[in-house]
Amino acid sequence: MPSALESPEGGEEDILNYEEIQSDPVSPVDLSELLKEGTKESHDRAENTQFVKDFLKGRIKRELFKLATVALHFTYSALEEEMDRNKDNPVFAPLYFPVELHRREALAKDLKYFYGEDWKEKIQCTEATQQYVDRIHHVGQHEPELLVAHAYTRYMGDLSGGQVLKKVAQRALKLPSTEEGIQFYVFDNISNAQQFKQLYRARMNALDFDKNTKERIVEEANKAFRFNMQVFDELDKIGRSLPEEAQDGGFPVHDGKGDIRKCPYYADKLGTAGPGCPFHAAVGLARQPLVQLVLAACVAVVAGAAAWYIL
Repeated sequence: MPSALESPEGGEEDILNYEEIQSDPVSPVDLSELLKEGTKESHDRAENTQFVKDFLKGRIKRELFKLATVALHFTYSALEEEMDRNKDNPVFAPLYFPVELHRREALAKDLKYFYGEDWKEKIQCTEATQQYVDRIHHVGQHEPELLVAHAYTRYMGDLSGGQVLKKVAQRALKLPSTEEGIQFYVFDNISNAQQFKQLYRARMNALDFDKNTKERIVEEANKAFRFNMQVFDELDKIGRSLPEEAQDGGFPVHDGKGDIRKCPYYADKLGTAGPGCPFHAAVGLARQPLVQLVLAACVAVVAGAAAWYIL
């Protein structure tokens, strides 16, 4: 077994020795590949939930973001409790990275920021989140090999599209540049996310599972996606009842209609000698076929990455 897989705790030696693992070809029967292929459809459905689409566009209300953080708190408390329970179990031990991955402390900081010192008395677990939590506890206590599916779905997403959502939330909600309120997305003990994800997948592939167990893990990962989508739908319904909020600071952008003199960027208003409104220049540029193609490609990449982050 390669040296990078020897210590369940992970660390600098794992990262430095990962090149030895990386040189091995990926097999279609590797658990990481089976999970990737077996959850594509669920991934696409999650990507197209209204909650995720609105979040990507920066249409996230502060109160709704707070409730999403509450859901994450209950989810990760359950997940990490069961991971702690199974940290010495060979069916999960190689994936136990408490220092690098665990999110409970980070989420406690976020909830303290949003709700105050007595945040524990102000939050409650919703129905959809409770169902997710109950499943995690069942798996951890009765089918610990399936805990791999829940850990993989959550943490690999946090290190991928979750980093996109971090920036969206910080800007849309005008959160401090010092990252209060979004500590959940900050992994201080992972210096290179891409290398760490490679290490994590290598650890998964080294687990001694038969074909049937691997299929059950893929099935459980799809269940994890469904639980997350149920939480999304619940949050989306709550969001519809919340009042609208200002989503961005600064000047409103001219929409190209009505009197151009009312545009905040109108040259005379700003005391500049510019010939016209930047909105019109941007629209003209955006109508060019090449620019449209580039923009479409960028949107597809960002949406695909962010959707990998669930919740």
